[in-house]
Amino acid sequence: MDIRNIAIIAHVDHGKTTLVDKLLRQSGAFREHEAVAERALDRNDLERERGITILAKCASVLWRHGGRETRINIVDTPGHADFGGEVERILNMVDGALVLVDAAEGVLPQTKFVVGKALARGLRPIVVVNKIDRSDARADEVHNEIFDLFAALGATDEQLDFPMLYASGRQGWADTALDGPRKDLTPLFELVVSHVPPPALDGEAPFAMVASILEYDNFLGRVLTGRVEQGRARLNMPVKVLRGDGSVVETGRLTKLLSFRGLDRVPVEEAQAGDIIAVAGLSEGTIPDTIGAPELTAPLTAIPVDPPTLAMTFRINDGPLGGRSGKKVTSRQIRDRLARESEGNVAIKITESQESEAFEVAGRGELQLGVLIEQMRREGFELTIGRPRVLTRANPDTGAREEPMEEVLVDVDEPYSGVVVDKISRRKGELRDMRPSGGGKVRLTFHMPSRGLIGYHGEFLTDTRGTGIMNRLFAGYGPWRGAIEGRRNGSLISNSDGQAIHYALFYLQDRGTLFVNPGEAVYVGMIIGEHSRDSDLDVNPIKEKKLTNVRASGKEDAMLLIPPRRMSLEQAIAYIEDDELVEVTPEAVRLRKRHLDPHARKRADRRAEEDAVA
Repeated sequence: MDIRNIAIIAHVDHGKTTLVDKLLRQSGAFREHEAVAERALDRNDLERERGITILAKCASVLWRHGGRETRINIVDTPGHADFGGEVERILNMVDGALVLVDAAEGVLPQTKFVVGKALARGLRPIVVVNKIDRSDARADEVHNEIFDLFAALGATDEQLDFPMLYASGRQGWADTALDGPRKDLTPLFELVVSHVPPPALDGEAPFAMVASILEYDNFLGRVLTGRVEQGRARLNMPVKVLRGDGSVVETGRLTKLLSFRGLDRVPVEEAQAGDIIAVAGLSEGTIPDTIGAPELTAPLTAIPVDPPTLAMTFRINDGPLGGRSGKKVTSRQIRDRLARESEGNVAIKITESQESEAFEVAGRGELQLGVLIEQMRREGFELTIGRPRVLTRANPDTGAREEPMEEVLVDVDEPYSGVVVDKISRRKGELRDMRPSGGGKVRLTFHMPSRGLIGYHGEFLTDTRGTGIMNRLFAGYGPWRGAIEGRRNGSLISNSDGQAIHYALFYLQDRGTLFVNPGEAVYVGMIIGEHSRDSDLDVNPIKEKKLTNVRASGKEDAMLLIPPRRMSLEQAIAYIEDDELVEVTPEAVRLRKRHLDPHARKRADRRAEEDAVA
């Protein structure tokens, strides 16, 4: 049978998962009256809640044309740069790519990131200008933007001669012309079959595949997914697992051999070179090991993954409220969970911290690590998280200190462009380009340190009244830019244990913005609000009104509380300073000082000042 392996590449929210839904439906992967949720490939709860793709996933459709059948294996890639590790490793499994671009928004940073990786792999993309039914669609301009992008990324003449389709994933049609009949996705199916080459692999050599995706299944155990690079895989065949250095990790058998049919993995007896399969029965093999026949002599080449740029400290929850809502609270349980994550997610690195019962977790960005923390929280873990910090390096030639840099693309209404330029300049950002993008909006391009973006997104939304859109892309390393101003306001810190009292909070709200409601548990060292000044302030949130036996002649003034400021997990992580932590439990996200005791806090502050002077 003919096989085609393709990846779908797009920026966040450009419609790739919706398009895959329609491809599955029109190929007959779903029964006529089968109830299937929208964005069927986004099966993870967090993916559905956030409306983004986090994990790379495979699906398969059978396209019948001219009396022949072609199996098209589709890999849905994440659209956010933080999950670039997912993107990089699955490009090794495909021979072609659909580059999906929004007809109004055009080329955005994540499109550039993944397309660059695909072009470097030698793939010849098919371009699909999606959402052509939008009222603000600008198809011709977007076509030119895509051509300029390919040229800037060093595309060959063959890659620059890309076929293009106009489509509406939501309505389920694609056409070669803007004024085409807009009937269904047949033009897209036919273009994939004619333009994407079949896998040019040796079917007679010993079986070998590179593990690209690792999952845990309640029934099958560890499941490794990859493309058969050579030979044939057969059920129960003996195999060995090779590391990149050629060492044998383990030997075993393929106790389960699964192929993709629609959204499902189905058992098969055999798989040919070029097919994407999942195998079970191996206890040690991981990404990017080579799984092969016993006679295989050397591992296959795996794509190197870009290094992590951001790190956080994961600690046990040693606060007074620790262990009340979570079932997994020990450092051993946290270590085991992080080890399992790093095994399946090649973009995350775990090391032991200098602190006791703490671990350094390095990844691509705040969103990626925030998703990991949220997953752990839902699994019943309790932990405390330190402030994110960037990972610097020494220049290979000069030895000078370098830090990760980002290209930041901002779309804002014209009246807000001034404040955005000012705020990003204060965070050591350089304005590289400024141009109108239509509809009274301006597109700004900056080059700035990654650490300058930590904690800025919430401020950006406030400054642009929620209308601004900011996209970022790792742009390599650059010279250290020096100190960057942090949060300007101090914290309101509880000096007592108990439950917050309405009376006390009413009088404290004049001191700043509160984070807690009456009745919430508080403890010494917990941050209950943001001080209106730049210094920290210890306050008593459990102070009660003194009662007397004298009745007032009139009604007391109503003590109205301003609703507290509530932060999401990512907002809390971005908000804290170096001497603060985020306490994460299945039921709550709290802010606290690293040192709960006020005397220990003062001693730590003095030591920090002495170190700064020295």
